[in-house]
Amino acid sequence: MQLLKLLQLADSALPIGSAAHSFGLETLVAEEKLDADSLPCFLRDYLQETGVLEAAFCRASHRLMGSGWTALNQQLSARKPAPESRTASLTLGRRFLQLFLSLENGADPGGEAHYATAFGYVSRLLRVEEELAAAVYLQQTVNALVSACQRLMPLGQQRAARLLWDLKPAILESARASESADPDAACSFTPLVEIASMRHVALGTRLFIS
Repeated sequence: MQLLKLLQLADSALPIGSAAHSFGLETLVAEEKLDADSLPCFLRDYLQETGVLEAAFCRASHRLMGSGWTALNQQLSARKPAPESRTASLTLGRRFLQLFLSLENGADPGGEAHYATAFGYVSRLLRVEEELAAAVYLQQTVNALVSACQRLMPLGQQRAARLLWDLKPAILESARASESADPDAACSFTPLVEIASMRHVALGTRLFIS
């Protein structure tokens, strides 16, 4: 039952607004720095950097007992230099928590909540094992990015399905690598994505909020 609930919460159709965000991908596509052919390599690199970082915070939230929630989210905020992506993560996290608490009994930790930390917190309440929670979080992240790319570039459903299928080993690898990543020291280096997120507001035509 817990796994079924988690699968629903990880569905791209969850009404929290994730479909409105591209996290900088729209800018990369508009500036011809990302296309369907380079997308697989891009997403693998993304998982090795941002994926491991966010999975580490998802795990840290899953382990967190008692105080420390505010500090954990502040630490993740500090690792998201692009205001657009940082705000999107916080907005989705708070909406995710609010939706979950409307469906299932649980205490609201209060304050700001990033999507990754909210997912880890909810997974612990559902008694879902930590590594599985991190892997499922990364799976839904990649699903959302690929879905955004389907609206931004000629990426058909069959090709998108194959891409998501082939990325499963990379998702598991990043989820497992995050186990030893200390949130106090964890970091990622994705300047192209961060700058693209910051430049998003300057696009003449935009499909996404971020």
